[in-house]
Amino acid sequence: MMRIHKEGYTILAVLTAVLVIINLVVVWYLPAAGIFFIAASVLIFLAVLQFFRNPRREIRTADDKLVYAPADGKIVTIEESLESEYFGDKRLMISIFMSPTNVHVNRNPISGKINYFKYHPGKYLVAWHPKSSSENERTTVVIDNGEEEILLRQIAGALAKRIKTYLHVGDEVEQGSELGFIKFGSRVDVFLPLDAKIEVSLGQKVKGNQTVIARL
Repeated sequence: MMRIHKEGYTILAVLTAVLVIINLVVVWYLPAAGIFFIAASVLIFLAVLQFFRNPRREIRTADDKLVYAPADGKIVTIEESLESEYFGDKRLMISIFMSPTNVHVNRNPISGKINYFKYHPGKYLVAWHPKSSSENERTTVVIDNGEEEILLRQIAGALAKRIKTYLHVGDEVEQGSELGFIKFGSRVDVFLPLDAKIEVSLGQKVKGNQTVIARL
């Protein structure tokens, strides 16, 4: 049975009401077009419904030396990059692009304490735009496992204009628990120490809580 994420409840309820009203009006005034509109409405509802699916995902092995993918999607960047907001030095950056068909739940890749959190309002450039990580709406989270800190950045895109993050500075989080949600997909960047061992490759599809993206 498909589980629906709480972020979808209001949107799905409003969508259902709007579609019902539209179909009642169409059936009343244009009965010949009723079947077409009903079928189209069902397809629209199912398309939006799948955005908010929330499958159960248990991590395979609990180990803070393992960094699990925080999101479903495709690896679009693996490179050394200057992280200027928190670390102020170079880090290994792995970027995961979330398409509209991916699960949009974001998960904590390691256990630890939240040392930093900040929300940045911004633009809505497409997620693969070079300036999206610094100019788009985004949140930054830093998790400290007691030995290393890793930084995660949720980035909005052209469609994804609502980022939800459920963490606060000082929180203790468990590996695999929910970090947040990006409505209608976008991108998550993970900044790791330079000596981390990368376990994924460009273009690889990953799943949150299932794919190990690096070892600390």
